Amino acid sequence: MAKTWRKIYGLPRNRPGGYQAVRRFDFMTLKLFVSIADEGRLTAAAEREHMALAAVSKRISDLESLVGTSLLYRRPRGVELTPAGHAFLHHARRILEDIERLRAELSEYGEGVRGHVRIHSNTSAIIAFLPQDLSAFSRLYPEIKIDLQERISSEVIAAVRDGLTDVGIFAGHVACDTLQLLPYRSDRLVLMTPRDHPLADRSSIYLHEATDHDFIGLQQDTSLQSLLHEQAGRAGKTLRMRIQVRSFDAICRMIHHGMGVGVLPERTIYRELGDLQLRSIPLSDEWARRELVIGVRQYDALPVIARHLVDHLTAPA
Repeated sequence: MAKTWRKIYGLPRNRPGGYQAVRRFDFMTLKLFVSIADEGRLTAAAEREHMALAAVSKRISDLESLVGTSLLYRRPRGVELTPAGHAFLHHARRILEDIERLRAELSEYGEGVRGHVRIHSNTSAIIAFLPQDLSAFSRLYPEIKIDLQERISSEVIAAVRDGLTDVGIFAGHVACDTLQLLPYRSDRLVLMTPRDHPLADRSSIYLHEATDHDFIGLQQDTSLQSLLHEQAGRAGKTLRMRIQVRSFDAICRMIHHGMGVGVLPERTIYRELGDLQLRSIPLSDEWARRELVIGVRQYDALPVIARHLVDHLTAPA
């Protein structure tokens, strides 16, 4: 740790207020610095942390004296992080996250829960596979608590990379060269249409054959939506997005009422939507066979209970 700080800031080993000062950081100052980075203004950070502005300014000045370098650029309309400030912020977040995780895990031991695993997953996996898989895992390990959060694939990757979650599950086509990846499940994309739609009698279809029709899709930043736009573009077509919603359920209901067509993973189509007048047509495109993967920073460095979960999820279905 000491060598890392000395390398980042170029601090000499025996300089007063050099890297040895990191041992004197208090958690309140770390939390305050994160708030300043989030808010971009000392006054806003002071309000967020319920501190006087003068006290905030003094803490930051003392912090910069301790590390021996400026962490903030003072601007007329706020503050910006210096390069050293960005490095400090990265470590501050990690330290605070570790402390919070320690607090949570220790409290769970007191309540009789002997472990805690964090998972971030995209919607497809949560709907199609995780209910059964996590239920089976919980029967095997009833004293392990699972914290599952739904995120889009790019956010899942960032959360694993930044240490905000132990395990991530996301679409395999999303670029990711910073994590260790393990295969999870696969699914097929299908075109959903109303039963009386001109395409409804097709037994299979290529995406480009449907681009003359209005589409109902997910919000723009989802991996599925990006994939569809990319593949349509490669075929020289453009998707006519009429409506964008936040769930597969909403897509199906819009299609039922004749608002357009849409592409969904086959396993995410709710059985409860059987009352809707919908037709599911397999996409013939090679990329329509979609893989879901599990991403971790390093499998061997995971807590034992997290490794148990990964082993369970990657076991043959």
